[in-house]
Amino acid sequence: MSDVQPDVELVSGVLLTRLKKVTDENGSLIVGELQAGLPFLVKRIFTVLDVPNGETRGIHAHRECEQFLICMRGSVTAIVDDGTRRAEVVLDDPSVGLYMPAMTWGTQFGYSPDAVLVVLASDLYDAGDYIDDYEEFRQLRGAL
Repeated sequence: MSDVQPDVELVSGVLLTRLKKVTDENGSLIVGELQAGLPFLVKRIFTVLDVPNGETRGIHAHRECEQFLICMRGSVTAIVDDGTRRAEVVLDDPSVGLYMPAMTWGTQFGYSPDAVLVVLASDLYDAGDYIDDYEEFRQLRGAL
């Protein structure tokens, strides 16, 4: 994982969070408790995998939806942006999740060939919730 420490705010409201990991002779278990450990109630889960070399995902913000990203296998680089500040973090440890509140511009790239990214979302899919234009996002954030 990058040199950014978990439980530290990267940009406005965006946090790297260390999930509880229990290891014994039978292996490891990573826990994310839905009402106690995660910042929202999960309504949707999706997985991103088999991303071709050099492809970029995300490249948008959500008006209302919050997300929590966990790279379960391999690695992926995430950029988070609040319209004023930008941070980049490598996700390569399944015991660390990236919390992205609503109105955070997110981009993911540099997927390793074996990368499996799980995304927990606070809302069901709604095409109207997406902001795909960066300048519109900055205007809505009051960053211009």
